[in-house]
Amino acid sequence: MKKKLCIVEDDHGLREALSMMIQFTNQYELVSAFENAEKALSSISILDCDAVLMDINLPGDSGIECVRKLKKHNPDLLFLMCTSYEDDEKIFQSLSAGASGYILKTEGPINIIAALDELFEGGSPMSISIARKVVSSFSKFEIQNPEMESLTIRENEILDLIAKGLMNKEVAYQLDISVGTVRKHIQNIYEKLQVNTRVEAVNMYLKR
Repeated sequence: MKKKLCIVEDDHGLREALSMMIQFTNQYELVSAFENAEKALSSISILDCDAVLMDINLPGDSGIECVRKLKKHNPDLLFLMCTSYEDDEKIFQSLSAGASGYILKTEGPINIIAALDELFEGGSPMSISIARKVVSSFSKFEIQNPEMESLTIRENEILDLIAKGLMNKEVAYQLDISVGTVRKHIQNIYEKLQVNTRVEAVNMYLKR
């Protein structure tokens, strides 16, 4: 069954391009596209939608505020920020508001679709440059995490690659294992570290 997506993007040309991108896939269906947060807020909650591609710089309410409001009433709805901004504050505001991933528009259709695939696999996809900013921010803290000692060598290898911004398919390729095996290891990592997202896992990894 196809996953159903909505788009919130104020640039008409880009909104059309993203819409066409989704319509050309086999795994996703476009439910609706909105030009601002206000229209999105009044409609998305009543639509049968699984995830939202969200721009940040919108007229009126920002994309970050839109995510915060929608997430409050739709906790299971997934959000992938698709933006031009690499600003540290906007990155962390987005994640704090409830976004599960953050990818740059310049990544192009192939990587945006790959990020959506990662999102539905339970991951927190990020452009490499964004992941590095997250890593850089977390690396400022040096707090010991005894939970890290429970990880196996393979789990540490996978967590190290995740911290570098690699997606599940890329991790599988690097380690010459299946994507399913990567997912199982990530699930075990989450359980051992008592976390629910990649961002939290990377945070603890860098504080080890």
